Parts: sequence; C-alpha cells; structure tokens
Amino acid sequence: MAVSPMFPLGSVLFPFMPIQLRIFEPRYLTLVGRMLDEEEPEFGVVLIERGSEAGGGDQRASVGTMARLVSAAAGADDLFIVGLGTKRFTVERWVDEDPYPQAKLSMLPDLEWSEKLAPLRDQAEAVVRRLITRAAGPMSDDDIELSDDPVAAVWQLAAIAPLGDYDSYTLLRSTTLGGLLRQLIDLALEAEELWSAE
Repeated sequence: MAVSPMFPLGSVLFPFMPIQLRIFEPRYLTLVGRMLDEEEPEFGVVLIERGSEAGGGDQRASVGTMARLVSAAAGADDLFIVGLGTKRFTVERWVDEDPYPQAKLSMLPDLEWSEKLAPLRDQAEAVVRRLITRAAGPMSDDDIELSDDPVAAVWQLAAIAPLGDYDSYTLLRSTTLGGLLRQLIDLALEAEELWSAE
C-alpha cells in the first residue's frame, strides 16, 4: 500500500484527463520540489466534499485519481504544474501532513471496454454533446475530439459533461464502464431537463 502526496481540490480529476495547478502555498511547493527529485513523479487528487482545504478541517472524498507529473514551470512566487490522470484509487487512510497532505492508497482496477458497449457510448456522446451545446452555445462542441481508445473516450465524455462536482464524483466511483455510461446518460438527461426548465 503506497503512501502518496495528495492534492485535495474543489474538482474531480478523471483518468486520461489533464490537470493544471498553480502552486503557491509553501507546503505544496515543498511537495512539488520533492516530486521533481523522483524518476516518475505522481500525486493523488481527491475532491473536497465539504469545507475549505486552505483553512483545514475539510472533508475529503475517499476515491480519487493519480496524476503523473508532466511538466513544471516556475513563476515569480509560484509554480505551474501539469499532470495527467492515470489510475483511480481508494484512500485507505490519511497520514500525518508533513508538511503536505499524504495518504495510504489502494489502486482500483481499470474499467474494461466491450464492443457491446458501443451503442451506449454513442448515446452518451450524443447526450453530452447536446448538453454542452445547450449550456455553452452551438459552436462549443465542434472542437471536441474524443480519443480513439474507447476507455479514454468514455472518461473524456465524463470529464467534459457540464455536470456538478458531486455528479462527477459519482461517475468517478463507477465499478464498470457500462455503469459509468448509463449513469452519465441519466445525469446528462437530468441536467438537460433543468436547462430546458429555465
């Protein structure tokens, strides 16, 4: 069971998706500094379910996503880092913050694709694209290109769907790709109804 440096954030990171962070707190600058000494630097990302990370006393989600550090660039008083989501994990327990958040993690199995899911994926893509157009305007979904990797494409759909953080967290916790797609369709249709009612 690995101990990993952690970023509790106000948003969900999905596998295969990029994350950009501006690092300015001393403890997180220390975290990144230590990561840069590693051959394959990684960090965990979890959603803050309640409270504020900056003030402490936050309540953190138990399922998150590992991110591989892709790049780091120094600013005047801060760092800008880019990571790429890889595997999902469950937090077994948080360990002492010395000086930044750390947790013992168990990795979750990757979700597996089956060609039987293709119609469901097509339906999910249609609903998500329709919702994006409704939320952001008719030109907004033209630039969306999904991965040729079907598993990556499903996670991309979950990431680009204009849903709230708790809905995104529900999707992140999916145990099968079919379950993820069905939940995504249901949540997107619910969101579409809300947009229609406004």
